[in-house]
Amino acid sequence: MQVIYTADVTASGDGRDGHVTSSDGIIDFDVAVPKEMGGAGGATNPEQLFAAGYSACFHSALRLVSRRAKVSIDGTSVNAKVGFGKNDSGAYGLAVTLIVSIPGAEREVVQQLTEAAHQVCPYSNATRGNIDVQIEIA
Repeated sequence: MQVIYTADVTASGDGRDGHVTSSDGIIDFDVAVPKEMGGAGGATNPEQLFAAGYSACFHSALRLVSRRAKVSIDGTSVNAKVGFGKNDSGAYGLAVTLIVSIPGAEREVVQQLTEAAHQVCPYSNATRGNIDVQIEIA
């Protein structure tokens, strides 16, 4: 793969109860274990950051495939829900649900565009076969 961009972020402190900083200074904030996982909460967490990245990337892929198909998708959104828990072998893992909304588009068109986006999205390609990813049409 020919790399055209590298994100550079460092985690410090106590892992999930620590701090993350990007090399360009745009990301510079605390992370905390969510209350649902026994932590104090009050700050973002790795799952929220992953959900933000996946939803933005998938939305970009959706816009790309819609342009190629010459389909207008104004007003679209992609909601990513990233779950954290133990898998069947007792190790920790993630599960993702992507909820795609394309107002005014026929369900069949939305389904086709969503499937095409899932094939070109770098996050989808990275998670395929590793993380359970479900896609829903809103």
